[in-house]
Amino acid sequence: MFSTLALREAISAPFKRAQLGLFGGKTKQSGNNVPFSKKKTRRTWLPNVHNQRLFSDTLQQFIRVKITARALRTVKKHGGIDHYVMNTKPELLGWEGMRIRHVLRERQTVQAAMAPGDAAATIPPPRAPVSPSQEIFS
Repeated sequence: MFSTLALREAISAPFKRAQLGLFGGKTKQSGNNVPFSKKKTRRTWLPNVHNQRLFSDTLQQFIRVKITARALRTVKKHGGIDHYVMNTKPELLGWEGMRIRHVLRERQTVQAAMAPGDAAATIPPPRAPVSPSQEIFS
């Protein structure tokens, strides 16, 4: 399906929740709260995660994904979810990113096979406007 080397490394990651979305390398961090009294208290900082719907130009529909604010800025910098997923290292994508990459590559292969030769053989547009209940990734 897709390369297992990146997945093997990701399985041993201490912050496994990052594998279920596009976290862009962000993980849970830990440190101390240090008030005026200098009494240190352990605490953790979690990534700034949001549920977003991002439009895929290749799939012609929205993809629902958990994504950090940093990864969302990187998606906008790359010009969309398709370019971000295809150009990012597998170590930073995690399981969900690699799954999206695999779906995009399959669709691009189908489009490339249909494009040369037959102008009428194109992938049909969605039957109706895409609503959140019709998304491929939920």
